[in-house]
Amino acid sequence: METLSEERWRELLRVRANDPGAVRRAYATRKRRSRLLSEAGTLFLVAADHPARGALGVGGDPLAMADRRTLLRRLLIALAHPAVDGVLGTPDVIEELLLLDALHDKVVIGSMNRGGLAGADWEIDDRFTGYDARSLAEYGLDGGKMLLRLVDSDRGTVPTLLACAEAVTALAAHGLMAMVEPLPYAWAAGKLVLRKDSAALARAVTVASGLGTTSAHTWLKLPSTDDPAVLGATTLPVAVLGGVPSGDPAADLASWGRTLNHEVVRGLVVGRTLLYPPDGDVGAAVDAAAKILEAAK
Repeated sequence: METLSEERWRELLRVRANDPGAVRRAYATRKRRSRLLSEAGTLFLVAADHPARGALGVGGDPLAMADRRTLLRRLLIALAHPAVDGVLGTPDVIEELLLLDALHDKVVIGSMNRGGLAGADWEIDDRFTGYDARSLAEYGLDGGKMLLRLVDSDRGTVPTLLACAEAVTALAAHGLMAMVEPLPYAWAAGKLVLRKDSAALARAVTVASGLGTTSAHTWLKLPSTDDPAVLGATTLPVAVLGGVPSGDPAADLASWGRTLNHEVVRGLVVGRTLLYPPDGDVGAAVDAAAKILEAAK
């Protein structure tokens, strides 16, 4: 299925160069759906905010997500699936999808902090360089997502914590979802390594749950886990994150499925695993994930 023909691609490039006002018009005319959750009470989003943080690699290809036309084509395939509720992305990607007329009646979550560039010495000091609460409300989007990597030995955690707390408060003031992704990390041999033990994950959940002046609009985006103690640490709605593809799609699906059965879990937010499956069949990957979500709920 050709979702991004040569003609459609050329028109996108023409508009980008000649009509910058088209972006604001596209925001203004987007048809918003009335609720975040689907009729089944779930939320299934595809994520495409990786490039803005310089995280471009998938599998053995370090530049897989760098080719924008390919990324957009894959996103269009995913968004055309009836089970996909929407997208999570940075302004550039969201605006390209708007100009391609792909976001009507979809949930659109804007990515807020992308300043902690992948591999940088300051990676944990994750400054807000994308959407802010005011712009998300002004543009009629449905919420904002923030990454919160917790590293006890890195002082860069502190300004990120503060910025996330302020963003949660500001989003709530506009009645918008604040999707917080709290991940415990540690430095090991000069690299950041995700801590997957239950104690570290549960602690991250409790820290993120308490951010801001209200948690009324807060969601958590968490890794899949087999330990109910992690998810039992909150009453907030949770979306399971896809994470870095393992190279074994069946194992990834099984892991998500086990977590989706927990009562606080409402859905999936998956990026590279679905957009860049090993066999290249985006539609089949999305369909398999949708079936896992449907079976769990």
